[in-house]
Order: sequence, then C-alpha cells, then structure tokens
Amino acid sequence: MTQLALHATAAVRSPEGTGPAATLEHLGFFEDLLGPFGAKPDAELLRSGRQVTHRHLADRLVDSDAVRGARPQLLIVAHALPDVVPFTAVAPHLTERLGGEAVNFALSQQGLAAPFTALRIAAAHARSGRAAEVVLAVLEQTTLPVDVPLVREKELTDSAAALVLRAASGPGGGGLRLGRVGSGALPDGLDGDGTLHVLGPCATGSDVPHKTDVHRAPSGTYCTGVWLELAAHWQEWQRSHHTVVLRDTEPGTGREHHAVFTTAPAAA
Repeated sequence: MTQLALHATAAVRSPEGTGPAATLEHLGFFEDLLGPFGAKPDAELLRSGRQVTHRHLADRLVDSDAVRGARPQLLIVAHALPDVVPFTAVAPHLTERLGGEAVNFALSQQGLAAPFTALRIAAAHARSGRAAEVVLAVLEQTTLPVDVPLVREKELTDSAAALVLRAASGPGGGGLRLGRVGSGALPDGLDGDGTLHVLGPCATGSDVPHKTDVHRAPSGTYCTGVWLELAAHWQEWQRSHHTVVLRDTEPGTGREHHAVFTTAPAAA
C-alpha cells in the first residue's frame, strides 16, 4: 500500500511583521465584516498586533532550502485563526511558487483539527495515485480585529510549519511514514519502548501509557504546536523511535486528535 513518507520540513517562529499601516487601511472592511454580528473592530488591538499575514508566513516557509525545491501535486494550507487581511488566496500563491501544478485549497474553521484533516486528505490522494508529492502548510497569525480570549490567554505568537511528504511503497527506504490519522480514542498498540507521544500545548497527556516517551510542545501556539516540533525533531525521532504519535486536544471541546507516524526500515 502506498503511504506518505516525510521528506522535508520547515518552521517559522515569531517573524517580524509589516507594521500596522496596511491593516488599519482596511478598517472599513472589518466594520462590514463584523457589523452584522453586532461587533466593531478594535483599532488599537490591530495597531498593537504583529501584522504577520498568512502570505508572509507562507513565503518564509517556501524560502527555506527544505521546501523551495518541492513540486507537489497536492498542496494544502491549514489554519485555525483567520488571516489579518484576507485578500490573498494563499494556497494558489504557494502553488505558483512551487511549480504551479498542484491541486490546492485551504482548510479552516476546524480549530486545531485542520492539519489532521489535511493529512487524511493527503493520504487518500497518495493511496489513489493522484499525488506523489504533497506539501502541507500550517499557518497561525495572531493579529485580529477583535479580542479572542484564546489568543490573549495563551499568549500566542505567530508561527508556521511546512511538511513535504512523498509517496512510498514497500518496506525499504527508511524515514517516517504516515499511518493512521484520527480523532477520539487512540488505537491499541501505541505504547511501550520505542514509542514517542508528542503532546500539543492543550493536550493533557493523562492517558500516556507507562514507559512511553513523551515530548511536549511549548506554550504559545494553538494549531501549529505539534507540527513545529515535528519539523524541528523528526530526523532525530526517526532514529530513536519506531512510532511517533502527534496528539493535541481542542481546548473548547476537549476533542482529541492524533496522527501516527512509523519508522520504515531502510532497504538492505
């Protein structure tokens, strides 16, 4: 069966923004957007934000050596918080920068489930033979026209991660391969020596089995936490563990999400 194997990653944390001028220029847009819901934009909140747009985050990812050479057939942008000035379709923009051939779209309004959903879609494309290479970009910007308690209380910072995945079949080749992606209870067998549970900032970790290694993402992120950690550590993890389980919990609902990567043995 064809699986997706992790080929390259990139990460961006707390980049410099562009300044508030462009955002404040669009106060009228925010007034029209929020008015039907009985809300008004907070100009001071916009002025004090970092002004890091989704396009800025995406360009930083593509500018990295790890991602710029990718030529995907499928490209997915996933985010939980909206863009500060949503006038750029970021998925087509990324596609244009990465060869211009990918089917592309964005996933949003799923909270931190969006990247997990994106991986399920990517895996289905690989199994059907429609995508030999996939790029997933997970974006999080924190400048918003209204107060969002999650952003304020968890002191979120702007961040993004990109995964480049390639189709692989058969036992050889080595590397981390994407297995099950789901919600709710974990499948059996994800415990013991050689298994690593990577917990997002909102995951409780109360059900991690005894003698199972744990790595927790630091605070300051919402939907990007486990993906930033995967981008930073996947090469060392594939040498030290046969299974890597990414886990996070939606703070508003308590719903859990997970993605399981397994280490494929290198060809003899």
